[in-house]
Amino acid sequence: MGQSLRLRAMAAILLIADEEWVRNDVSASIVDPSITLDVLGDPADIVATASGRRFDLFAVDMQIASTGGMATVRLLKDAMFREEIERAPIVLLLDRSADVFLAKRAGADAYLIKPFSSQQLREVMTHLLGEASN
Repeated sequence: MGQSLRLRAMAAILLIADEEWVRNDVSASIVDPSITLDVLGDPADIVATASGRRFDLFAVDMQIASTGGMATVRLLKDAMFREEIERAPIVLLLDRSADVFLAKRAGADAYLIKPFSSQQLREVMTHLLGEASN
């Protein structure tokens, strides 16, 4: 039986990805109407975007713009530490299994290797959203 992302009255996810297919895959995986998905194509705008509202989870593509996913995760973690944005788990979407080391080193709370199934993404998000609500 598939897991649902119905953990709260409403959950907000910010996807940082500039590739259309990554955006489409993540969007198609979120079938619960109580989940909102915002998409950001340029990680340079992440603190300004996230400081204005509460996100329950961040999903970051490893191959984002010129910055890269690892630097974007560090930027998020630093902004959370400085309390510029609220703390929330981060899942890093990797290109290959060799990047697992980089995800751990960057401080991502979870990772998925592309291509991933909708079920795999939902399971990781459900787990992270469940931990964040405790």
